[in-house]
Amino acid sequence: MPRMCSWRRAAVVAAVVVGFAGPAVSGQQAAPPAPDIAALQATIEQLRQQLDALERKVAALQSAPPTGVQPAASTPAPAAPVAAAEPAPVAPALAAPGGDSGPVPVYGNTSAASKIFNPDMAVIGNFVGSAGRNAVAPLPALSLNEAEVSFQAVVDPYARADFFLAASPDGLEVEEGFLTFPTLPGGLLVKVGKLKAQFGKVNTLHAHTLPWVDEPLPMKNLLGGDEGLNDAGVSVSRLIPNSVMFLEATGEVYNGDNGVFTSQKRSDLTYVGRLRGYRDLTEGTNLDLGTSFAFGHNDTRPDATTRLFGVDATIRYRPLRRAIYKRFLGRTELFWSRRDTATLDDQADAFGAYVSGDYQFARRWFAGGRYDWSDRAEDPTRRDTSGSVLLTYWPSEFSQIRGQFRRTAYAEGVDANEVLFQFLFSIGAHGAHSF
Repeated sequence: MPRMCSWRRAAVVAAVVVGFAGPAVSGQQAAPPAPDIAALQATIEQLRQQLDALERKVAALQSAPPTGVQPAASTPAPAAPVAAAEPAPVAPALAAPGGDSGPVPVYGNTSAASKIFNPDMAVIGNFVGSAGRNAVAPLPALSLNEAEVSFQAVVDPYARADFFLAASPDGLEVEEGFLTFPTLPGGLLVKVGKLKAQFGKVNTLHAHTLPWVDEPLPMKNLLGGDEGLNDAGVSVSRLIPNSVMFLEATGEVYNGDNGVFTSQKRSDLTYVGRLRGYRDLTEGTNLDLGTSFAFGHNDTRPDATTRLFGVDATIRYRPLRRAIYKRFLGRTELFWSRRDTATLDDQADAFGAYVSGDYQFARRWFAGGRYDWSDRAEDPTRRDTSGSVLLTYWPSEFSQIRGQFRRTAYAEGVDANEVLFQFLFSIGAHGAHSF
């Protein structure tokens, strides 16, 4: 009996051990070890905490009032979801004609689409004063000589418009107002409207772009005074390809009423031609040459005509490394006027010229000089001469202060010594003038 009890006790113990050991072994094969489960639970808990923190930040941003705005006393309504910010409108580029030369640029500020429909506008004031004595052509002691208002914009992919209104003590007039077509077949550039004729250099410049307070004597005696050759007409220009220099040929037809020519009937038109050449001599120096011709009728008799010839040369020096401190501009023009007189088969030949130089010697300071001489178109036996020295200060690109001492010897035997001073100031986006 004792042996039997011992055997039975051993069998029961073995059965119990086998019963517990079998599930334990199978459970170890199906489930991961306890340390892996603990690490996974820790990672999930960490991610849950980070997500809760992000949700709290978003809720705080949605419920916070805008910067500079005090929160209302009452409980605010639940904040709406934040919408995606819309991109700022961009001015569309205009398609080029034919679609083969890329988009046409939009002039001016392109930060808003509405800018396309508004022209660039500017106002430029030209205040002039004088001191001294001039018994032949005196100037006012103080005057707002001119206020120019400009409107410039692209009309469509095929044209742009430029209008310049000049207000002076004599009244308001359209100094220039023309439409430019730059994409015509054959490489032609056409301007239609009221224009400054492409005759020489000074005739094409507005008063505020001159490097002097006044205009050279040939402009007054041979080209009709302050306005020069300025009339309603059509201008056609074309580049002439070559490997030597930049060449541009221009032909123009005008109505025939300006300071030099007079139209007595519809067919009395004025014709202007110009050939201009341009070449870079060095990286900081270039040379500009031109020759001009003009033909039209005058008021001495019905069939009387006037012919004008001109030659001009301009040299510019501006070293690239010192461009804001040093530069030089030298310019000269020679004019010849052949005018029919009241006497049949009698012509008056008058000549005139000027030479000028302007040198920048400091960041905002310029010094210059000019010498003029000119016969008078109606009486070539009378000749005027003049010499000037100038000093110009540029406080900024929007203003200029200029002083000029001028001594003039008139044909009447009268000498005039004058001190001229000028203040130029501008507001708005004023487009670039001819180079």
